[in-house]
Amino acid sequence: MALLSFLQQWLEKQQWMLLQHPLLLSLLLLFSFFFLLRIGYGPNSSKSNLPPSPPKFPIIGNIHQLGPLIHRSFRDLSQKYGPIMLLHMGGVPVVVVSSGEIVREITKDHDVNFANRPFTTAAHALLYGCTDVGFSPYGEHWRKLRRICVMELLTPKRVHSFKSFREEEIGCLLEKIKAAAAMKNSPIDLSKMFFVLSNDIVSRCAVGKKHGEKDKFRELSRQLSELIPAFSFGDFFPYLKWMDVLTGLVRRLKITSQELDAFFEQVLEEHVGERNHNDGEYLNKENDCMDLLLKVQENNQYINLTKLNIKALIQDLFIAGSETTATTLEWTMAELIKNPDIMKKAQEEVRRVTGHNKCSKVEEEDIKQMDYLKCIINESLRLHPAIPTLLPHQSSKACTVGGYHIPAKTRVMINAWAIQRDPKVWSRAEEFIPDRFINSTIDFKGQDYNFIPFGSGRRMCPGSTFALAIVESAIANLLYWFDWELPNGAANEELDMTEAFGLSVAKKIPLKLVPIYHFS
Repeated sequence: MALLSFLQQWLEKQQWMLLQHPLLLSLLLLFSFFFLLRIGYGPNSSKSNLPPSPPKFPIIGNIHQLGPLIHRSFRDLSQKYGPIMLLHMGGVPVVVVSSGEIVREITKDHDVNFANRPFTTAAHALLYGCTDVGFSPYGEHWRKLRRICVMELLTPKRVHSFKSFREEEIGCLLEKIKAAAAMKNSPIDLSKMFFVLSNDIVSRCAVGKKHGEKDKFRELSRQLSELIPAFSFGDFFPYLKWMDVLTGLVRRLKITSQELDAFFEQVLEEHVGERNHNDGEYLNKENDCMDLLLKVQENNQYINLTKLNIKALIQDLFIAGSETTATTLEWTMAELIKNPDIMKKAQEEVRRVTGHNKCSKVEEEDIKQMDYLKCIINESLRLHPAIPTLLPHQSSKACTVGGYHIPAKTRVMINAWAIQRDPKVWSRAEEFIPDRFINSTIDFKGQDYNFIPFGSGRRMCPGSTFALAIVESAIANLLYWFDWELPNGAANEELDMTEAFGLSVAKKIPLKLVPIYHFS
């Protein structure tokens, strides 16, 4: 009965509301009872040199020990069981890494072996059978797609070419904030504004146009980010895969994937039509990523790129670029409002470099001289990596890591959040101290294994330059044009910093601040 009690409590904690329906819960518990009778409670035979592991229950393994903020649960367990530990999430063995030294072994010494991705129901349904670059298995197909991203889509030159999109959309954001500031003491929802900003910039870079605030695609984009990390019984309990039908997950994935595909198919056909217009007048058009991918397809570069590949890669841009960028903006502004002295120092730098009159404009070239601003963003990424446990890896074959045996097909989760708050590495690790990065050689390019907000190794996110260009420009403008306060005269330290579960871990309570126009 204790096992069934833990299972029910865990499901409630994760807020799978459908599973609280008596019929569904009864079916699950009945099946679990008979499965327990079949396997018994005896320990499974295993190699003696596996990483340390907390005691587990049959069927659910260690799932009952995990809360909704899984990176925090992993950190708490690692403090007892060590920087490399083995958990059992249902029927899936998962190695959790909480040490930069172990990260080095996985992403450098054994990089190829851990370059695989595990199968997930959501990614397979939403990303055309994982034919994208973020979730596809390691192999020749992935290597060629990755080469397209690195050599074509996300080069520094390409990111710079999107400068006008960033400037125009940040300009729209500033006008909305100026209008709110004119109303005096009127708070604005920056969390919502940041999502709109990042989604619009990504949309223009990816497909050449943005979508209105009430446009259905914006809601589809949000659903995509919500569904990618969605819990699937089939992923962790293969024998309970049928529960995904009863919980409605299969239906939600099917509807969302069909609606997304219809949108991307329409946009793709529009781009093909433009490129064939007027006897090839648009054949050299490369204004957005879809145009570029069509050119790669026409020239048969790198790979025989299919329509499904193109649509999957474009979806990757939205997954990696929209919500995660908005989350980084949100946490950066939240930390600045909680630390007014740091905000003041940053504003002085931005205004000094840009100029102290309302005719000035924050240029991206000027941002290169804003060293303290970059320290602030690095510190925000340290405390609040957008995806705290990164995307999971999977071993292709057995190997030894940290002195322990890691079997083939073991899932590996790297707790970047815990590594970047390790008090053995970072002094005053829980505090927001941008000055720690002044004159520091530490960066986020994957070679400093204690600072890996974008990952490390072959599967490192290739879009860090793209994301940082948005974050730097947006924060610089917000600090230049406005001063900021909490609503109703609240003290800075009263700002709630509670996290919410999702693909990226955002603030649970949206960030609402009062803008004060600086040049009035």
